[in-house]
This record gives sequence, C-alpha cells and structure tokens, in this order.
Amino acid sequence: MFPDKEMAEEELKIAGQLNTGPWTEHSINVGLAAQMIAQRCKCLNPGKAYVLGLLHDIGRRYGVSARRHGIDGYNFAKEKDFDEVGRICLTHSFPVQDFDKEIGKNDMSAEESEFVRQYLKNITYDDYDKLIILCDSLADAQGFCMLEKRFVNTTRRYGIFTFTVERWNATFEIKEYFEKQIGCSIYDVLPNVKETTFKDALLWKPTK
Repeated sequence: MFPDKEMAEEELKIAGQLNTGPWTEHSINVGLAAQMIAQRCKCLNPGKAYVLGLLHDIGRRYGVSARRHGIDGYNFAKEKDFDEVGRICLTHSFPVQDFDKEIGKNDMSAEESEFVRQYLKNITYDDYDKLIILCDSLADAQGFCMLEKRFVNTTRRYGIFTFTVERWNATFEIKEYFEKQIGCSIYDVLPNVKETTFKDALLWKPTK
C-alpha cells in the first residue's frame, strides 16, 4: 500500500500537531522539491516523489529525537503498510550508505541500531532513495536553498566529523546524477533558491 497525496498530507498535519516545529515546513519543501525534480526525470513518478519527501521525517511525530526519528518513522510506516515510506525514513539520513557515518546522536537501542546497520548493508539505493537524500539538503523551513547553506547550518548544529566532507561529496554526486538526467542545474528547477539561500534566518535547535 502507498499513501496518496491527501493521506500523506493528513499524516504530516497530525504529526505536526503532536510535535510542533519547523520540521513540518521542511518536510513540505522536501516533498515539493522532490516532485519538481521528478517531473523532469523519465524514471520517476512526481506524485510518489512528493509523498516520500513529505513523509521522510514522519518519525518526528513522537517528539524531539536524533537518529531514532528514522527508526520511529520506519516502524510507523510499517504499521500503516507504507513500506516504501518506511524505507525512505531509514535511508534519507545516509548519503554515505554506512550506519556509522551519520552525524546525529545515536539515541536508538542496540537492537534498533543493529537492525538499521544491516538494513543499509543489504539494500541498493534506488532513485527515490537518492532523490530524497538530495532534497533533504536542498530544502529548509523557509524554502529551497543551495546545498552549501544546509551543510553549514547542519554542521553548526551537529559539529564536524571525520566523514563530514565524505557525506557532502556523496550528496553532490547525487546532485550531479540528477542533473545529467534533467539536462540542467537543479537550481534551475527549484524556485527562489537565491532568495532563500541568502535569507537571514535564525538557526533552529530543538529544545531540550
């Protein structure tokens, strides 16, 4: 089963009421970015891309968390029989397909961590995995922005790791992968990138 647009939007609305924050606006923008890029790609369904982007962070419905929002989203999606959504909940945080190269605090149990580690080892990323990973770094709560802005904001929040640049490079490779398909820059597809990139917004951090 795969949620339609209305069902996905309702799930995000409910989740936003359970855990308020700019993550919902970010999720909407990820969905829109994925839809617009998918419209230029012969191998992607724009409606499906929108739903996957919209629900990639749905695990945040349970409250403020770090890595565990991925497994929470996966479990929520599996309960709903939204298998493809569940997959995206796990893969979107890993531009490098390695459990140990994630920047968020590991607030999952040992059993959950091992499940995600093996899950990532045993799949091959498809174009939807790659698309949502990319769009997660192209959209913030204000709109669409350059990758560099999201990278800097994320690094300010989480710090620098030995694999930080590796993650950046992997995301740039995905950007180039889709640009070859659409025949232009990603930034030509997304509106107001310049305006959002240079918009002076406060750095949001979750309350503790």
